[in-house]
Amino acid sequence: MDAQSALSAFVRSCERVEQRPDHEPMNPRVPYAGTAGDWRSVCLQGAMLVGMGAGPDQARAFFERNFTPVELDGAGRLTGYYEPVVEVSAAPTSEFSMAIRGLPGDLLTGDLGQFIAGLEGQRVVGRAADHRFVPYQSRAEIEAQNLGVPLAWGRPIDVFFLQIQGSGRLVYPDGSEARVRFAAHNGRPYVSIGRILIDRGELSEHNASKQDIENWLRLRGPQSWRPLFDENPRYVFFTLDSLDDPSEGPIGAQGAPLTPMASLAVDAAHHAWGVPVVLNARLHGAPNWTGLVITQDAGGAIQGAARGDLFFGWGYEAGERAGRQNDPAARWTLLLPNELAARQQH
Repeated sequence: MDAQSALSAFVRSCERVEQRPDHEPMNPRVPYAGTAGDWRSVCLQGAMLVGMGAGPDQARAFFERNFTPVELDGAGRLTGYYEPVVEVSAAPTSEFSMAIRGLPGDLLTGDLGQFIAGLEGQRVVGRAADHRFVPYQSRAEIEAQNLGVPLAWGRPIDVFFLQIQGSGRLVYPDGSEARVRFAAHNGRPYVSIGRILIDRGELSEHNASKQDIENWLRLRGPQSWRPLFDENPRYVFFTLDSLDDPSEGPIGAQGAPLTPMASLAVDAAHHAWGVPVVLNARLHGAPNWTGLVITQDAGGAIQGAARGDLFFGWGYEAGERAGRQNDPAARWTLLLPNELAARQQH
């Protein structure tokens, strides 16, 4: 269990919590997480330890001393994700023929809680048409109508999987690099092309990893994958950023940079950002893995209290490991500040 990486990730989350008033809930939909004030003391202690260059033993002692374990009922699926490194071109070519698109000016998002009590945090996406709010265009329509300014151009298979991951590093022909991060999606439901291929008998349940899907696509060529991509109507738009520090991970939903093997994407309807979690899971090559991670990100397919997506890092090796990660029965233990946990037990 890498407590040192978890402590580093925790402190990055705390930097976001520090900006909030003491009375503000960590997440209004998640009572167990308390308020920002409940985390103030442990955040300060964690920051001091990192500033002093704390090693693995000190990091582990910090979590053992300041937190109370609270086991989450049931088990859930743990998948993996990563930051792909994508070769791109500034202009379209026969090879780099699919656009990585920026946010269109007519895409609108809203919080239903502003209109209907009890729906806080549930978002709706669409556009205005004839004085009405209507769904935004599908993937096929976005491509056909060229909606959203192209930020760069990539190989179609790479761009499709970049949208699934939600962020990535771009490498241009001259060796220069940039980063794209998730800006918004078009509000349409996510449909897994892996599941489609399984249902059609093209792939088996046990051989449907990202690598298996990519191999299937490459063998069959554009005439097969263009219509298959369109069966997933969800489309992800990006923001283009500079890559100032290659050793730092992408920014997660909380606004903190992600740490390999220490950042977890969760369902924000069930969890707050910045909460330490001990995971007991089966990883490829590590059947009895125990990891200490921090809730720092979200994902469209991450739904449910015990549903998690572990960040493996960036590049090819991280992608290989993340693509194979699929444990249907991972177990969670939340770590809450001692005083908060004691208050909730009474």
